[in-house]
Amino acid sequence: MSSFGRNYRVTTFGESHCKAVGVIIDGVPPRISLTETDIQPQLSRRRPGQSSISTKRNESDMAEILSGTEGGISLGTPVAVRVLNLDMRPQDYNFQEKQDSEKGNSGCCTSSSPTSLSPLSPEYVPRPSHADYTYYMKYGINASSGGGRASARETIGRVIAGAVAEKCLKTWFPDFRIVAWTSSVGPIEFDIREEKYGNLLQTITRDIVDETMSRCPDKVIAEKMEELILNLAKEGDSTGGTVSCACYGVPVGLGEPCFDKLEATLAHAMLSIPATKGFEIGSGFAGTKMKGSEHNDIFIKKGDHLGTVTNNSGGIQGGISNAEPIIFRVAFKPPATIGKAQHTTNLNGYEQVLAAKGRHDPCVVNRAVPIVEAMAAIVLMDAFLTQKTRT
Repeated sequence: MSSFGRNYRVTTFGESHCKAVGVIIDGVPPRISLTETDIQPQLSRRRPGQSSISTKRNESDMAEILSGTEGGISLGTPVAVRVLNLDMRPQDYNFQEKQDSEKGNSGCCTSSSPTSLSPLSPEYVPRPSHADYTYYMKYGINASSGGGRASARETIGRVIAGAVAEKCLKTWFPDFRIVAWTSSVGPIEFDIREEKYGNLLQTITRDIVDETMSRCPDKVIAEKMEELILNLAKEGDSTGGTVSCACYGVPVGLGEPCFDKLEATLAHAMLSIPATKGFEIGSGFAGTKMKGSEHNDIFIKKGDHLGTVTNNSGGIQGGISNAEPIIFRVAFKPPATIGKAQHTTNLNGYEQVLAAKGRHDPCVVNRAVPIVEAMAAIVLMDAFLTQKTRT
């Protein structure tokens, strides 16, 4: 499905090489100040071509609000926003249409037809670990260039909807903020909880995160991450990593037991982002190695409400927010498009050697940071509007 959420309903549209991508947002409350300037900063953080460790596709990704506002104020009607695709190169994907003269592998069948091939042709070569094959098998057709709906271009709509959600939530909760950062690239890790970083987990901002290309707050570690990414790019290879995220100023009581627990909807949102392979919240998998006496978050009085000494629960207990920061981490696999030649097959099952072309990130985590923030904002906005129906 291309829609997410109940009371804050987000529907994205567009493919990687079509005319435009965007989003329709149903559930934006009326009388909220909202213009393109509220959206553009996050889109600019997500856009391709922003640094030497990103894809060379050069898109300005300028948002245009088409409906749902008047004079910079939301009307309470669906908000539609689009972003034009300007730097499309569908011809970069002709390498998937293997001709007879290109085979050169023993045991491969031959065909007397040298005509132009379509994605439905048995000579079509689905790229390893891409959505080409699964989309084709599901629909009998797939986008002729790029990843289509599976492309990260689709996430533009998510980032727009997340920026709108953040604007709304900050209107109601002035202390609300979401900050994500790169916590690992390949084997290189950054742990914000280490003693040497002091209270950085409480004071971290997007400005601090954006001081490095890799969006890792430790500049020494960031430089190592960037060096690794650049070296792999030169080799025609890629690497994965993780993004950590913290949500502050979240009110208590958000989340719907039993099947729509807040961590469950966050997991759903994060694992719907392209290239994600894992999600953990609070202590995550490390919590499995702890005793209950170590893991339990002891309650204490914090001002006019209860809080906890530790936050192994990650700000959520029983599927409901407890007003502590919501902290989670998302794992991203290495980008599947690499320049190295790989042995694979066409749709007939005959061997091919495929060296992918096109412009792609050698590591996605630095550009995934605003996408993770956006999906967190969408989930929290939807949960808040759901909770409001009870009052």
